[in-house]
Order: sequence, then structure tokens, then C-alpha cells
Amino acid sequence: MKVEQKDANLVGEHIVLEPLTLEHQAALSIAVADGNLWELWYTKVPHPDDMKAYIMTAMEAEARGEALAFAVRCRHSGEVIGSTRICRWQQQHRRLEVGYTWYAKSAQRTAVNTEAKLLILSYAFETLDVMAVEFRTHIQNQASREALCRIGATQDGILRNHQILKNGTIRDTVVYSIIDTEWPDVKQGLKQKLASYQEAVQ
Repeated sequence: MKVEQKDANLVGEHIVLEPLTLEHQAALSIAVADGNLWELWYTKVPHPDDMKAYIMTAMEAEARGEALAFAVRCRHSGEVIGSTRICRWQQQHRRLEVGYTWYAKSAQRTAVNTEAKLLILSYAFETLDVMAVEFRTHIQNQASREALCRIGATQDGILRNHQILKNGTIRDTVVYSIIDTEWPDVKQGLKQKLASYQEAVQ
């Protein structure tokens, strides 16, 4: 399966996932400054000065057939509010990871992440035909861990002493996954959660 399959946008009610290019650099640099997200010690978010290199790295991984990166754009305001990525794509094993996900602070705790997960997981299971989607997060990132459990991901295990972070601390990484037989129920749950956001704003 070729990376050229990521030609079209993934469109939802609230957001659009657009193929990430250098044209998104300025907008992403503004989005990441909403909350100074690069200061979060438990996750990897680029500083505005590093945004070009961040995008280039993603594009290089795409060229190797290992990743598909997206900018997240709000349909209502037109603003770019974050980024997410298919990564560690092992095409021969029909397995990939969804990661490098971050949103401007003003877009957090809204329908954005739920719809982004619905769009990218639908694409992974229904277009790319994978049999497993993996997620990884810092063991101390409780909000992320709870969110993954809420959408129906199962904890697979913990990679102890997995990485040395930029502040010198050592990260234990918790690995979660959703497999193809679970996807129909997970999809239904995401749709219901998204509907509840819509009802709340009506």
C-alpha cells in the first residue's frame, strides 16, 4: 500500500485532517504557542522554531512508507489547531501507531480529539486495512491514559526505562491498542461521544 493514498482530506463535522506540508508551518507555529505546548514535560511537542524540522521529519518518514502526517484544521474558524500522525506503519504486518498528536490549548477538551480519532481510526481500519492500531503515552500522563481507555483501547504493557526526555528524566511508556475485531464497537462509542458534544452546544 502506497503513501500516495493520503491524497484526500479526512473531513468531519468539526475538523478536517489535511496532509501535512511545509505550507502549514506558520499556522502550526501559532497553534503550538496557544498554551506553550512545548513546555509540557511528559510529551513531545515542537517549539515554533523547530516546526520546519518537525514537518520535514514527518515528510521523510512518509517517503519511507512509515508514516502519514496530518494538520488539524477547524472547519468553522478555518484555523489550523494541531497535528496528528500515523507512524511506525508496518505495512507487512498491517499494523500502525497513531501518535504525535497535539492541539492548541483552546481546542482541548472539545469535540476535536474525539472526531480526529474517529477520522483517523476509520481511515486506518477501513481504508488502509490494518488489523491493529497502537497508541503510546507517558506512564504519568494520566489524562491521556484515561482518554485512551474511554475510547476502548486496551493496555498491552509498559516499556520500562523506554526513553530519556529532554529534561533528563526517564520515561516509562504505556502501550495501548485497538484491534480490527474491536473497531466496530469503538467506532460506535466514538460516534456516541461525538453526538454528546454536539448536543451540549445546542
